[in-house]
Order: sequence, then C-alpha cells, then structure tokens
Amino acid sequence: MRYHKLDLNLLTALKALLAEKNVTRAGETVHVTQSAMSGILSRLREYFGDPLIVQVGRRMELTPLAESLVEPINDVLLRIDATIATRPEFDPQTTRRHFSIVASDYVIHVLLLQVLRRVHRESPGMSLEFRGPSEASASELEAGEVDFIVHPEGQSSPTQSTAVLFEDTYTIVVDAQNSEVGDSVGIEQYLSLRHVTFMSGRHGLPQLESWLVNRYGDQRSVEVVTHTFSLLPQLVVGTARVATMHTRLARKLAAGMPVRLVKPAFDIPRLVEVLQWHTYRDLDPGSMWLRECIIRAAGEMPAVEAQ
Repeated sequence: MRYHKLDLNLLTALKALLAEKNVTRAGETVHVTQSAMSGILSRLREYFGDPLIVQVGRRMELTPLAESLVEPINDVLLRIDATIATRPEFDPQTTRRHFSIVASDYVIHVLLLQVLRRVHRESPGMSLEFRGPSEASASELEAGEVDFIVHPEGQSSPTQSTAVLFEDTYTIVVDAQNSEVGDSVGIEQYLSLRHVTFMSGRHGLPQLESWLVNRYGDQRSVEVVTHTFSLLPQLVVGTARVATMHTRLARKLAAGMPVRLVKPAFDIPRLVEVLQWHTYRDLDPGSMWLRECIIRAAGEMPAVEAQ
C-alpha cells in the first residue's frame, strides 16, 4: 500500500533502522536479510532525499532529518497497532495476547505475583513478560515497546495514562543479634551506621537514596551495594550492617530470616507507586482487562500501617 508515493510496508523497517542505526541489526529486528534491508534503506533514502544514517568517525549516526522522524514514526505505528489490537469483544479465557510490564523485583514481590495467579486462573492463554526498570523504559512506553510501567509517582510521564496503585513506607532491617541498634534509630545514629543499599546501576539513584543524599549529603558509610531489592535483608544477616527498604517487602521477607525490623525515628517521605500505560491503549479491551487485574490487586493490599 502506498501513501503519497511511500510504501507503507516500509514504516516498520524504517522504525528499526532509526532505532538500531545499523542495517544488520535492523534486519534481524524485522526478520529480513542484510541485503534486503540494504535495499529498503536505499528506497527510503530515495524517497526522503536524505541519507538518514551516516558514518561519523567509527559510529553510524542519524541525520537531523532522521532524528526528526523517530517520534512521529513511532507514533504512527503505535496508533495503527492500537487500532488493530482493539476489538469490540475480549475474552480472557481464549485470548493469546502477550503483555510486557516494567517493574522492579520489589513490585513483583508485593503486587504482581498476586496478579500472575489471577491471570493463570482466568486467562490461561495470556503471556506476560517482566522487564527491569531502565533509563529507556519511558521511551519504550512512548514507542509502544512495553505495555505497562509500575514505578514511583515522581517518575511518571505527564503524557501517558496513570493510575495510583498503593503507598508504602520505609523500614530499617538489621541482624536479629545486632546489639548496636535498638527499637528505633535516630538520624544521627543512622548516618553513623554501616549500610547496605540498593542501586539500579541504570537510571540514577532510587527515590530513597536520592532523598537521603539531597537531605543529608553523602554521610553514610556504604559497604555493600546490590541491584536487587529482595537481597537487602540477606546482606545484613550475621553483620552489624543495616539496610533501609520498603516496609511491605521487608515484612514479607523477614518472616523467614534472622533479622529485625526497626522503625526510623526520623521522617522519610512515603512512596507512591503508580501504573502507566500508553494513552492509545485506553480503550484496548485486553489492556483494560489486565489493568483492572493490577488495580484490583493493589486495592486489596492492606494499608501498610495495618500489616
């Protein structure tokens, strides 16, 4: 099909070329050979009257025109995909839809495991993929490459649809035999302790770590860093170290471990987790069904103070 002399079948290949900046990798993305993708690139260059991808030093870079095409091409393809995926009826019992969700291991533990159980019972043909948060997550949502993101409210995109899921607080975790720490910890003692912390390694400081640095500077002695929230309690066992983590997850994990949970005797902002999806998916019945599963599961979580 052609529109203004452009073969619309080339749009998917153009998206891959703009993303990969490499003919071979773009061909792998859309499952065509390198020679076929080279031919597609030649046709696109002729249509736009622009090389689109050029070599700069040892790297391939997009031309200014190609850079300007990235967002509108993603937008057009996402609109088409959303229109095709939307059906008047959706049957969770027979669907074969696949959804991708960006979420931390913390969110998976405290919320999404329950969602998985419901999907298993009520939509056995549906498949889910969990992806860890990264600096590319927001752009992947914008481009329709992921279906949902669950993350702190402060990281939300103002242009995409959002639903608040749940709130949480923070708790200090220590070894059960730690005699240095009592039933609560004031800020002066807290800053003097030896810490285990979480760091994503991909998109800056987590909300808690960012707040602590902004409020108190880099005063803590950080001895261990992990990239997994669920490892934090294990890393204080048998040591004098402490870890500060989400209360909901701390209570789940502490039940089977020789650790104590200690309340911080200083204010830490509450965490608000939200669900985001592309606005084009607002009326997609499959997306609506899974969103309802996630939002309902969050609504069934007890208030953190009452746990």
